Amino acid sequence: MTAGNEIRIEHGRKRVRILLAGELVADTARPLLVWEHPYYPTYYVPSADVRAELVPYGADSDKTLGEAEILTVKVASGAAAVGAARRYPASPARQLHDAVRFEWNAMSEWLEEDEPVYTHPRDPHTRVDILASSRHIRVEVDGLTVADSTSPRILFETGLPPRYYLPLTDIRTELLRPSDTQSHCPYKGTASYWSVDTGTSVHEDIVWIYRAPLPESQKIAGLAAFYDEKVDVYIDDVHQRAPQTKWS
Repeated sequence: MTAGNEIRIEHGRKRVRILLAGELVADTARPLLVWEHPYYPTYYVPSADVRAELVPYGADSDKTLGEAEILTVKVASGAAAVGAARRYPASPARQLHDAVRFEWNAMSEWLEEDEPVYTHPRDPHTRVDILASSRHIRVEVDGLTVADSTSPRILFETGLPPRYYLPLTDIRTELLRPSDTQSHCPYKGTASYWSVDTGTSVHEDIVWIYRAPLPESQKIAGLAAFYDEKVDVYIDDVHQRAPQTKWS
């Protein structure tokens, strides 16, 4: 279903638990998956499955979902997440009338069944395939070749351009500068980053690596990928048009 022809809502099939300071905030086997934007869904939890105390904090509005009640989340120990929940009791999307949305980063842990999940819910319509390939991948930055490989692992993820994961031995690692940046993916795990210093300029955080990926993405462990949006990529000596994504 949609709200205002923009918001897609589906009933999830996984048990979802939410923790704050080690205490249970919510436990549901009937979550709602709500696509507030096109990239990934957000969980909404039926009010009856919320275990924490919800204290009125304020109000907000969304042009599609309607007027929101903003709530502070409190658990028995006294720990609180101020303004970290919201509900839409009069939303045009009737399924949300008795559901609560929790701010992901304000909670200390999210579990799908008995496994932690990071950053956002796994999208049931997203698939990740990682395939070995012998295609010739060459990456240039500022006209300088920084990677040249004929043994990439190509990661195909629904809704995103292919990503070419390359052995570090095929990358000019002397041009890489460590970064403190990390990102988290519910399908792959935690990535760390490098910047590239070509001697002409420093390109911040354009290379990443999953050193210990989640089990379903083990094929890319220890391999590095570049943002194709920010470098020049040649596949079998053919220059590729840069993809247009939110990272462009």
